Amino acid sequence: MEQMDLKKIRVGVLLGGRSREREVSLKSGAAVLTSLHRQGIDATGLDPQVLGNQLLSQLTQFDRIFIALHGREGEDGIIQGALEYLGIPYTGSGVQASACAMDKSITKRMWRSVGLSTPASYLLDTQEVRIAANQSDALQALIASSQAAGLSFPWITKPVGEGSSLGMMKVNDAADLFNALQQLENFSQPVLLEKWIVGDEYTVAIVDDKVLPSINIKTKRQFYDYVAKYQSDDTQFVCPSGLPEEQESLISKLAWRAFHAIGCHGWGRVDIIRDQQGEFNLIEVNTVPGLTDHSLVPKAAKAAGIAFDELVLMILQQASLKSTPLAVTKVLK
Repeated sequence: MEQMDLKKIRVGVLLGGRSREREVSLKSGAAVLTSLHRQGIDATGLDPQVLGNQLLSQLTQFDRIFIALHGREGEDGIIQGALEYLGIPYTGSGVQASACAMDKSITKRMWRSVGLSTPASYLLDTQEVRIAANQSDALQALIASSQAAGLSFPWITKPVGEGSSLGMMKVNDAADLFNALQQLENFSQPVLLEKWIVGDEYTVAIVDDKVLPSINIKTKRQFYDYVAKYQSDDTQFVCPSGLPEEQESLISKLAWRAFHAIGCHGWGRVDIIRDQQGEFNLIEVNTVPGLTDHSLVPKAAKAAGIAFDELVLMILQQASLKSTPLAVTKVLK
């Protein structure tokens, strides 16, 4: 779609929603709306939590949908499925890729299946989380099983279906794990115990199938958690990251492969850690990254000479229906 056409259509911007990332989504959506209005595009905000049962009928009034919903019901394929059914082109990845990327355990299995490196992990189902959070013998059995599978402390806990680092905690021993599981029981979902990697954190944005410069994230906290992402003013973002040219090329190719191995489309962000041996380890894919003043994709775009308004248009111009199966064949060998 040419930019000229965008001024002749109605754009709905999905924002807010009912996930734990609602507040961040409201900020992302507001930034997108302001940008579209500034560029003379007819855009309206749509909050699923406010609209309730009227959402589907409201969606049909628009020619394109810009998804700025983060977390559950925004990145997990649910809203994508509704839009596919209604036949309304939308931004970002399709139903299958969104669902796969939202589940950290499935993402890791898919990466491993094509030979991509990701930290070792052990998956607990919802019932195992609940039992281990309330019974010390079950907790000890869980630790023994994970260690038998080759995973030793320290770990990082990750609810499989959350974003923005929600529920992520470093656990050094059984006491830490017990405390973490008691908190994670409230998430009512499986939890990934992942090997704690000491190293440098990077993220790589992909927009319109173009890899943007990597960002090196520096935080004084244990890791790049929710506070470091959205609240702290001392988190540092180095972009371009300062990697040598050969390493920048390597991390760019890795991010591109990781993105397409899940079947992602349009735009997204891949998080990566370089360990103390200098190896890059894939962490996760974000299919609807933040677009707030603290967000990383706009920072990478700016380093590539792409202003925020141009970035928003690039994402919108890629809006489409994605009824084709998962396209893992695009992954570079």
